[in-house]
Amino acid sequence: MKKVLLSLFVVSALFQSCSNDDDGNVETKVTAPSTYEFTREGNSTVSYSGQTTRIKMAEEVVTALKVETNTEATIDAMFAHIENANDFSDADLNASDKSVRSKVAASTDYFSANTTEANEIKADFDTWIEEQVNDVFPSWSVTAEVGVAGALQQSGGGTVRYINAKGLEYNQAFAKGLIGGLMIDQIVNNYLSPAVLDAGSNVENNTNGVLEEGKSYTTMEHKWDEAFGYLYGAEAVATNPVLGVDQFLNEYLDRVEADEDFTGIASTIYDAFKLGRAAIVAGEYDVRDAQAEIIKGNISVIPAVRAVYYLQSGKNKLGVDDASAFHALSEAYGFIYSLQFTRKPNTTVPYFTKTEVDAYLAQLMEGNGFWDITEETLDTMSDEISEAFGFTTEAAAN
Repeated sequence: MKKVLLSLFVVSALFQSCSNDDDGNVETKVTAPSTYEFTREGNSTVSYSGQTTRIKMAEEVVTALKVETNTEATIDAMFAHIENANDFSDADLNASDKSVRSKVAASTDYFSANTTEANEIKADFDTWIEEQVNDVFPSWSVTAEVGVAGALQQSGGGTVRYINAKGLEYNQAFAKGLIGGLMIDQIVNNYLSPAVLDAGSNVENNTNGVLEEGKSYTTMEHKWDEAFGYLYGAEAVATNPVLGVDQFLNEYLDRVEADEDFTGIASTIYDAFKLGRAAIVAGEYDVRDAQAEIIKGNISVIPAVRAVYYLQSGKNKLGVDDASAFHALSEAYGFIYSLQFTRKPNTTVPYFTKTEVDAYLAQLMEGNGFWDITEETLDTMSDEISEAFGFTTEAAAN
């Protein structure tokens, strides 16, 4: 995996070197700033407040899925928020016209012409809310067992996990599924897509410095920033990201970075965001697109590594500490769900299709679900995911 990251860095470095115009006489350079900071006439041109808002909303929705007194209508309203509805603890979120549900499976590249799948994916999240409220909440005080939803405590007096009849924690499926369905899909299949960056007169306006009305940025600059915001939007200071500041993509980039087999992925992604944004300012669109591919490829690795990690973690605890095992497998379930939103670099397709992902999830839930799952099944699934992404199961399982 380090070799893969190195090769992407080399591509990035090459685009920082000079390029010539058609007559070969004029040399131009794109130099990335030390941090993700861009200004025009003394004013910041970076803006991604909508992404920060949706991350905050998603945090509250996931928290609501763990409060057994909440109703389905309450959580549904949070998920599909309407402007000025009193859905959140934060008044600014209530006043917002943004919602989480509207941006799930909503990318231009994958879903603008595929509303059937988009609606099916949105319905999955709706169903997880519905079944958490109607199946798990009523069994909050019941001890879970095979075929019975309820509570299961981790060994040694550890955390109590609340699972359905097959051992699945819906809140984990929802949260980890949202990493792909919202954050990854919007970054790699929407805002970094030429179809979005170059839409309408964006190229001409960016080249000529035409700004959005009343703003300090061009539309193309803003679209790139919105991609940046879905990863770094919860950071207190995004010019110096610390990672691990939300429970979505930012946190799990931090987790993958902490694995020595993947160390360097965080700086590779951040550096590509910086250089790509600098390329937009400079009007060097080939450089921009090369950086977008680096980001897409590396971000797509994150759910794959964590899916394998949790499949292996769950396998190692089966029969020893089922609550811990089922918790890990629930996280794996959500990360596997997120694989359908990944993007193979320089292609228009994910590493795993929705059909392939659905087949994995059905396999995990077959029979009595996690109560019945075998080590062989988890190993096979892990190896297939690892092979598709070009790393080993052993590397991801650390």
